[in-house]
Amino acid sequence: MNFLSHFYFDRNEENPYRITGIVLPDLLKNANKEWNLRPEKNEHLFLHDDLQTGLLEGWKRHLEVDRYFHSSEFFSRHTSILRLQIVPHLLNSDVRPSFVAHIALELMLDSLLLTELNLDSSRFYAQLENTDEEVLDDFLLLNNIPESSIFFNFLEGFIRSKYLESYREPRDIMFAIGKICQRIWSQPFTDEEKFRVAGILTEYLEVLKNDFITIFNQIELRLEPYVGK
Repeated sequence: MNFLSHFYFDRNEENPYRITGIVLPDLLKNANKEWNLRPEKNEHLFLHDDLQTGLLEGWKRHLEVDRYFHSSEFFSRHTSILRLQIVPHLLNSDVRPSFVAHIALELMLDSLLLTELNLDSSRFYAQLENTDEEVLDDFLLLNNIPESSIFFNFLEGFIRSKYLESYREPRDIMFAIGKICQRIWSQPFTDEEKFRVAGILTEYLEVLKNDFITIFNQIELRLEPYVGK
């Protein structure tokens, strides 16, 4: 799941460190795709301080939600349908249609949270801003990331741009997919391919409106509450 979808499950959480932890795996992946942190394998390193514990709890929540989502019938069904629709338009592209379908579904879920449920993204960004940079820096050091400037430069731009708000528009979802694919393929799409895939996504957003909330309801029922919540 993408940023806002992860935030959805703890949208009323008051602890900014848990919220930041919830999206930290994806923030780090966007900042540097070579980083591969596994704090859940060394929990004892983060239990000395309540703020570090909050980041760890959020991180583990992220993993839990993704595990449920990627093993769900909902994910399998919708990515299969999208892939089949996309395949004929990417025959001459190096980009894998399955990859596009996966990313597209996650971004469209974020879009629908904004447009159909009016999820307050400003609260999400405020929680990120309320997370102390020194605490985050310590978390990265404990995970053997000594050069954190790359991450903080990315995080500053991420908060400042309010980029997730652009997901309200189908054409901007395709733009975001293109940027993600550029991390793997230098020239992922021609203009014609982008136009055709964007058309598919625009139509599929209407399909998803009918049942997108079911996956959130299913996952919410399976999530364990935070200790002491």
